[in-house]
Amino acid sequence: MNLSLSDAFARFGAKPSNRLRGLSAMAADGALVLKCSLAYFGHPSRGVLRYEDRLSRLSPGCSDTELLGQHLTLAAAGALPVRMVVSSRADESSGSGSPSCHVRPDLIGRVAEFDGDHFIVDFTRREVMRLAADTTRRR
Repeated sequence: MNLSLSDAFARFGAKPSNRLRGLSAMAADGALVLKCSLAYFGHPSRGVLRYEDRLSRLSPGCSDTELLGQHLTLAAAGALPVRMVVSSRADESSGSGSPSCHVRPDLIGRVAEFDGDHFIVDFTRREVMRLAADTTRRR
């Protein structure tokens, strides 16, 4: 479903600081809501969707980029869940067209790495995370 950025963030109970260019927000439940671009996804292993990017690519010094850095720091330190908002243009190759967003409520991410610039967030399906948590509790 094509959503505006604000509507996509609202699906996770969050509000971006900038309704047109926001990069992240903290949801009411404590999760980090992250705006992702299609070009930065990869599949490092079965069942894992990886998002990898750099703050330095995202307009360094911009308040939205600085806020994303703060949010990534919080999420990494607190092992907070990360929720995905995928942003795309009508024509990804030329960058033209109106931006639209969709959400992936079936995936939950964790900050796997953040060094102050480069960050990696690994997303897995909710069921996989639940099974891993159940296995850990049984031990």
